[in-house]
Amino acid sequence: MFTPSVQHGLDLAGIFVFAISGALLAVRKNFDVVGMALLACVTGLGGGLFRDLVIGAVPPAAFTDLGYLLAPLAATVLVFFLHPQVERINRAVMVFDAAGLGLFCVTGTVKAYAYGLGLTASAVLGLATAVGGGVVRDVLANEVPSLLRWDREVYAVPAMVGAAAVALLIHAGRLNGATSGAAAALAFALRLLALRYNWRAPRAWHRRSRRREDGGGEA
Repeated sequence: MFTPSVQHGLDLAGIFVFAISGALLAVRKNFDVVGMALLACVTGLGGGLFRDLVIGAVPPAAFTDLGYLLAPLAATVLVFFLHPQVERINRAVMVFDAAGLGLFCVTGTVKAYAYGLGLTASAVLGLATAVGGGVVRDVLANEVPSLLRWDREVYAVPAMVGAAAVALLIHAGRLNGATSGAAAALAFALRLLALRYNWRAPRAWHRRSRRREDGGGEA
C-alpha cells in the first residue's frame, strides 16, 4: 500500500506533531526541559510502541530508527524556544494533537494490516495508535485523559472514523497517498469541528446525575 519511505515519512510526521502537543502541554504545566522532552517522547511514541508490540514488529521502530527519537527531541527544542504566548498554548496543544490523531489513525491501520491483521482489527489498532500517546501524556501530566472525559469534546470518535475510512479504502483497493491523506484530514477536521462546536459523546441513557464531575452518588 505504501512504500517503506512513505510509511516512514508519515510516521515521523505523526510523531513530530504529537510530540509538539506533548511539549506544549508541559509548558502549560510549567515543567522544565526534561519534563518537556519526556511528554514529547511519550506522546509521539507511545501509540506506535503499543502498535508494534501488538503486531509483533519487534524491536519497535522507536528503538531501531534514530529518526523516531530525534523527531520528539526536535519538537521539544522548537517548543522550548518558540512556544506561543501562554494564553494561546492550550489551543495550540489541541490543534497539534488533532493533527497527530489524524496521521496516526491512518499509519496505525495501514501498518497493522500490512502485518496480517484483518480490516476490523487493523482499524481498532489504528485507533489505539492514535489515542495511546495522548492518554499516557495526560496521565503523566496529572490530567484525566481527554479520551475518558464526558465534559470534553469527542476525541476517539474522529480517530475511529479515520481508521474506518482507511479500512474501507483498503477493502475497495483504493488506498493511496491521496486517499490516505484525505482520511487523515477527515479525522483532523472532525476533531477540530468537535472543538469548535463542543460535540460530545452521549452518556448513559436517562442518567439522572446533575454533577459536573462524577465522584459520587446521583443528585
